[in-house]
Formats: sequence, structure tokens, C-alpha cells
Amino acid sequence: MKKKHWIRALAVLGMFAMLLTAGGCGRRSAVGHKEIRIFLSLNEMDTFRQTLVDAAMDRATAQGVSLHVEDAHGSIEEQVEQLKRAAAEDYDVILCSAVSTDTAVQLKMSAEDIPIVFFNSCPDDKYLEAGKYVYVGSDEQVAGQFQAEYVLGQMSGSQEINVVLIKGPRYHSATTGRTNGVKKALEESGKKINYIFEDSANWDTQQARELFELFLRTGSRADCVICNNDAMALGVLEAGRAAGMDFSAVPVLGVDATADGCDAIEKGEMAFTVYQSGKGQGEAAVDMAICLAGGKDTQDMEGISEDGKYVWVDFEKVDGGNVSQYRH
Repeated sequence: MKKKHWIRALAVLGMFAMLLTAGGCGRRSAVGHKEIRIFLSLNEMDTFRQTLVDAAMDRATAQGVSLHVEDAHGSIEEQVEQLKRAAAEDYDVILCSAVSTDTAVQLKMSAEDIPIVFFNSCPDDKYLEAGKYVYVGSDEQVAGQFQAEYVLGQMSGSQEINVVLIKGPRYHSATTGRTNGVKKALEESGKKINYIFEDSANWDTQQARELFELFLRTGSRADCVICNNDAMALGVLEAGRAAGMDFSAVPVLGVDATADGCDAIEKGEMAFTVYQSGKGQGEAAVDMAICLAGGKDTQDMEGISEDGKYVWVDFEKVDGGNVSQYRH
């Protein structure tokens, strides 16, 4: 073949390659390229995180990328080793639900130069960087705000509200955000808010049941029980049911809209929850990972913040009037 024909053929191939790589962020295919490899390190599996991981796996399959998942079982040391191994094995991007957000610097160092998409547990803003270290999740303060708005709506005629507050792990970003959201909205109402019992049950149903049993033994009167997640709200319901508690008089609130939480609302026991889309978060995390792996501009990601550090997946209010829409 003459030289000019070779040049023309190479030009056509080059244009074809450009067409293959074109496309929006989060929609890139691995066809015709080295397969994108994503490593997911989970802090600890539970019902909500299982939904998130399942959605991430489905999204990765649909987008033609590889996703490897490992559970750190709540161990900081194990998670650090996982990220070191991901770096040694040359993964393109890491998805990380941090066991402790205090380890953000250590996790970044362990990952070496690999981009990290944090999810489910948000590091401090100073550890995030647009295009390299991004958080995908829901704005936790909004969940607490929604809970407070429900309580205020139910008790609009009361000038004083006695609140029992059951929280998640003390240093988890969701605990901090949801608790701060509740307190800020309640206290801005102008009513007198008394936190008559406040403790951590670490997202756990049994621990929440034991805490609420302890509260009931004090004989104090509560106007509502606000829990940072549904699992703990279910523990409160178990203790309250055993004590003959009238849930119509003392609303119990959760977050996550889990299947069991929705069942409790349909039974008229739990009053309110907040839907956190594990599916939406899992899909968005993979989309962001693909975007970072391809060196794409992240600003066209749905839900991206102005500074490019966060991708927000909206919370939604759930009560007896719309719970059927959130059945799993």
C-alpha cells in the first residue's frame, strides 16, 4: 500500500477511536479499551449497605466495568490493608465507605495516587478534592430536618416538647449530620425543646431496645422518639410494645425507609422515616468512579455540588400516606 493510503487509514482509525471514547461522564464504556477496574472497600455490611452494593454491582455490569467488593468488618486496620492492596494491584478507582472518617488521610496515603470516591461515611470537607477525592451520598442534615419538621407538624399546638434521641455511632458522619439537623430545626422553632434522653445505639436494633427499656424505667414522659435510623427505631418499637406503649401518642421516627421500617409504618407503629436511596447512591458512586477513571470533567454529573466535591442523592419523606410507594 502506498504511504498516503497508510496515512489515510491511520487517520480513519484515529477518528474511530475518538468516537469510541466520546460520551458523558458516567456513561463511558470500556469497549475497545483496557477495562476499568474499581475496588470497593465497605466499612461493614448491613441491610442498607447491601442495597447500595447491589446497585453498584448492577451499574458496573451495565457500564461494562469491573467492580471488586471487600468488607472491612468494622476494622480500620483491615480497611487500610485493603486500600494498600488495591494500589498494589493497580486498580483505577477506589470506592470507600470509611470505617472511621478520622482515617481519611491514612486511607488516601494507602491508596497512593488512585482517586477515591467516598460514600456512606463522609470525611471532613478539607480532605475532599474535586476530580480526585469525592463524596457521594445524601445530605444527612436534611434527614434530621425532615424528622424535626414532622414532629413540629404533629405538635404544632405544644410550646414544649420532650424528645428522646437515639443516635448512631458517635463518630459517624451520618450520626453527626442527622442529629445536628434535628436539633437545629427543633430549636429554631421557638418552642422549648427538652432532650430528656439521648444516647448512642450504633445503628443496632438490640442496643436501641435496651436503651429505650432503660429510659422507660425512669418513668419520664416523652412526646416523641427520634432515631438516626430505622433499625434503632425498630428496637424502640420492640421495647415500647412490650411496655404497652401507645405509639399514636408518642411518634417514633427513623431514617432509611428499610423494608422493616416501611412494614412498621404500615402497621401504624412507626410514624415516619426518611427514604435514603441506597440504589441511587450505589449507581452514582460507580458513575463518578468511571468519570474519574476516564479523567472526565465531573461537572455534568447529576447532583454535583458547585465545588465539585460532593454528589448529592436526595432524601424523601415517608409516612403512612405514601409508604406504599417505598415498599421493597
